[in-house]
Amino acid sequence: MKTIVSILLIASLLFSCKNKSDNTNVETIDHLENTEKNNALLGAWELVGYYNYVDNEVTDSFQTSEGYRQVKIYTNSKVMWSKYVPSDSSEWFGYGSYKISEGELIEVLEYGSEMMSRIIEEKKEFKHELIIKGDAFSQIEIDDDGNRLYAENYRRIE
Repeated sequence: MKTIVSILLIASLLFSCKNKSDNTNVETIDHLENTEKNNALLGAWELVGYYNYVDNEVTDSFQTSEGYRQVKIYTNSKVMWSKYVPSDSSEWFGYGSYKISEGELIEVLEYGSEMMSRIIEEKKEFKHELIIKGDAFSQIEIDDDGNRLYAENYRRIE
């Protein structure tokens, strides 16, 4: 009797495990693919400088000013950033989701500081060309004609 119960228990366990693996759907696969792409940005990053572009070529580069800090933190699907400008009493931060798709960083902000909330009311989605090289990345603002305007350059701090 114990043998029959054991066999039935093992069979039901195997059957239930098989059913779980058969339930994989396209949404789950898409989420896993997006998570793998987003893993390149996992961690904390600090803004170190900017590039200005004319005719898609860098024409000027400069570092952040003394005391200025801007940090972005990426998880598998969320982004949060904050900015501190010593000469500005305004608070700057934002929170939302992001994804990477074909060399493009797309951030969709859900909420932010008072100043950022005004911007979010008008525009929630921010698209940038994305270039990742090891522990550095650039997010490049593109105009309506596809031309590069300026880049924010970050280095990984964790």
